[in-house]
Amino acid sequence: MATAQSYVRILAFSLWLNLLTLSFSLTVTQREQEDDTPIKRFQRYLRINTAHPSPDYTSAVSFLQAQAHSLGLQTKTLHFAPGKPLLLLTWPGTHPSLPSLLLNSHLDSVPAEPAKWLHPPFAAHRTSDGRIFARGAQDDKCIAVQYLEAIRNLKAHSFSPRRTIHVSLVPDEEIGGLHGAAKFVESDHFRQLNVGFALDEGQASPGDEFRVFYADRIPWNVKIRARGSPGHGSRMFDSSAAENLMQSVEAVSRFRESQFDLVKAGKALNAEVVSVNPVYVKAGIASDDGFVMNVQPSEAEAGFDLRLTPTTDPEEMRRRIAAEWAPAVRNMSYEALTSPNYSFCDVILPGILSIGFKASHHISWLQMGSVDGDTNIGIIEKGPIRDDLGRPLMTATNDSNPWWSVFKQAITSVGEKLSRPEILASTTDARFLRQKGIPVLGFSPMKNTPILLHDHNEV
Repeated sequence: MATAQSYVRILAFSLWLNLLTLSFSLTVTQREQEDDTPIKRFQRYLRINTAHPSPDYTSAVSFLQAQAHSLGLQTKTLHFAPGKPLLLLTWPGTHPSLPSLLLNSHLDSVPAEPAKWLHPPFAAHRTSDGRIFARGAQDDKCIAVQYLEAIRNLKAHSFSPRRTIHVSLVPDEEIGGLHGAAKFVESDHFRQLNVGFALDEGQASPGDEFRVFYADRIPWNVKIRARGSPGHGSRMFDSSAAENLMQSVEAVSRFRESQFDLVKAGKALNAEVVSVNPVYVKAGIASDDGFVMNVQPSEAEAGFDLRLTPTTDPEEMRRRIAAEWAPAVRNMSYEALTSPNYSFCDVILPGILSIGFKASHHISWLQMGSVDGDTNIGIIEKGPIRDDLGRPLMTATNDSNPWWSVFKQAITSVGEKLSRPEILASTTDARFLRQKGIPVLGFSPMKNTPILLHDHNEV
């Protein structure tokens, strides 16, 4: 691993050197007047509106291609779906038969609410203290620029890598990655890269230590819908839609409390437990001034964001949903099989409950029974939950993983510190790479920086 050690040390040092370069450019007056500095390039990228629902991928790819060509990198644009380009940059190594390194970043960003920002979210306005306000500044256009500036620094020092380096700039990460990284890793293009190790996005650190992530949580979007007989608001009777929904919501809340208690007691970090949070409740009959108050509705529903840890047993989670959130006493039974297609199933258990799970990759179908016959319930999981060998989607952060060892050494060799490796509370495209057995670390080298991804006034 001498070759890998040397390379990764230089790569990590270059990432850190790039941060120094960015910081340095904040204070040098002469560079303020130049049009082609790391800061200026970062701002130009941020001004390209790649927010959903209509990301400007064409302009983003054009900008990044121009940057790659200025560095002498090879470029290739792949299309796995119309209007969704994936840009692949390559810096050939002197020993191309060695497993390559992949640096991944996504092109898209989430929407912004301009009225709630101090500065327009796509103006990339820079304040006198050096902050740049822009959607995507943290998530995650910063790391695409850091990759390119790191390569620029390495080339300026006449470095030639032994291993080939690839930079993948992928679409649609913010909406599940189905037409981006998910299809990329299944393609012949990807297999030909012979990737041995990868870096993907991480998260800012409010403290003095860099954060690094070895796994993501697994998202399930859960919708629970109840139907029952309508009635006068004064009546009390069993199995109304609202009553059925409340019983399920209470069961979900009890589970949430059991998990959150571990966090509050200091026994686990937030990302180390299964989280479930309500995101909406919908019920009632609308009227001109709000809702009809003397009619009990025949339908009610609630939605939840459910996040599993990498080691959570998905079958056990499904059993819990069937036993506690939709128990058999409500005439519900359970059976599952999987399919790799995208879909959404929203079904009703007559008089009682339906549960739908929406996401953008794997689907599991549950066969539910009721007094009126069988009813299908769809569980659709956002991406893989195990790798191709059936293992949890985690990258080892101990001596069993030589890439971890040299990565950690690279950080400490330039006088920096890493915090304890973490599970990322949210989800990234790294899960698709880990599915293929590739070790991936989530690393966004930002310290002393508030966590503002997806927030107003992202900087």
